[in-house]
Amino acid sequence: MGSIENKLAQMGIDLPVAPDPVANYVPAVQTGNLLYLSGLGPAQRSDGTSLVGKVGDDLTVEEGYEAARLTGLSLIGRLKQELGDLDRVERVIKLLGMVNSGLQFTDHPAVINGCSDLLVEVFGDKGKHARSAVGMSGLPFDIPVEIEAIVQISD
Repeated sequence: MGSIENKLAQMGIDLPVAPDPVANYVPAVQTGNLLYLSGLGPAQRSDGTSLVGKVGDDLTVEEGYEAARLTGLSLIGRLKQELGDLDRVERVIKLLGMVNSGLQFTDHPAVINGCSDLLVEVFGDKGKHARSAVGMSGLPFDIPVEIEAIVQISD
């Protein structure tokens, strides 16, 4: 087990298995030393429940943050599936965080911090990244958050 997986174990985190694509796309594409991860939504909570709805209408900022953190777990799970060894992550380059939000909601960055904070907790300085956090009028299956990532990897 690599050092990142040891860290996850110490944090009490079991990685979810990221779901198969729901349409005509692939989960990840590698070009050179960059791995582009397709957008993912939140993993289920440890009690088996799922977060759904619009942040600002149905969910609080704190629940949106939790959804983004659970989405970060989905992304790390996808990385594990694609790479086999999370120690191959050299740097999280960029995230695009999309928040299913009500019309008056404007605190998208606070929501996507759930994923950003997790990536820095897990990968340290390698988890620090550029980022966009935007609002959407809706997301597939009414998920509250969808995040895609670009990750630099080693051979």
